[in-house]
Amino acid sequence: MTYVVTEPCIKCKYTDCVDICPVDCFREGPNFLAIDPDECIDCSLCVAECPVGAILAEDDVPESQVRFIALNAELAREWPAIIARKTPPTDADEWAKVKDKLDLLER
Repeated sequence: MTYVVTEPCIKCKYTDCVDICPVDCFREGPNFLAIDPDECIDCSLCVAECPVGAILAEDDVPESQVRFIALNAELAREWPAIIARKTPPTDADEWAKVKDKLDLLER
């Protein structure tokens, strides 16, 4: 089992999770983070660090978010690793409350 970044991360992109990851499995896109499932060691440390609850165990991803399992794997192959926390977007708190953001994902 691996961990998956889901829709709440889109346009929020808090990077608190990156600092805690012992294997640097996070990948960074323009407005979203992904977890490389081949690198993730299933330690779960990142889950509690995400202020919007966007990181879930693969087995706990709700049906409405299942597409993010494959999306994380796909994007992890394309995006560079992120290994240090960055300042979140200035409007991250506003976007944290928005639902149905998949169409806003930038590749």
